[in-house]
Amino acid sequence: AQLVERNPQSQVDPLRVSMHDQGDIIALAQQIQNADKQLKNTTCHKLGVIMDQIKMLQAQALEILEESNVNRDLHNAACNFTKKPEQIYHLYQRASGQNYFSMLSPDEWNPVDQTFKGSYRLEFDLSWTPLDKIREQDEKLKWTEQCMQKALEGRRGSAMAIDFNINND
Repeated sequence: AQLVERNPQSQVDPLRVSMHDQGDIIALAQQIQNADKQLKNTTCHKLGVIMDQIKMLQAQALEILEESNVNRDLHNAACNFTKKPEQIYHLYQRASGQNYFSMLSPDEWNPVDQTFKGSYRLEFDLSWTPLDKIREQDEKLKWTEQCMQKALEGRRGSAMAIDFNINND
């Protein structure tokens, strides 16, 4: 612990503004030691939060890369028509291993020697949404459109006012 230097030109009585015995110096040293411990704990906690955020961002990055690979594979599937956003297409695989898109679902025809691989909706950003995830995707889009609309109207223009509960209407 370090004490404040005395100012020899001060007109204040040094006995009134200084510590009076060794116990006061020990108490000051303990306060400084406790403050150091608290600062260390606080710093470690904040770094732990950042570490958790980094892990979350890494997981999101891996998810994005996986989605990108799936989207690339789906775009590389053979197709004899022009694909349009908001349309659902059905992926099949021939016995030869060739993947291709059809406008017909398995219920609309009986493909022989072909395996149905799944149904997907082409999105406007040219990503693909599996049929079982379309409702979830639509809810996300609806929520983002509502946030944008509220921001444009000036009612809730700040990010702090955004309601992150996607299930709210």
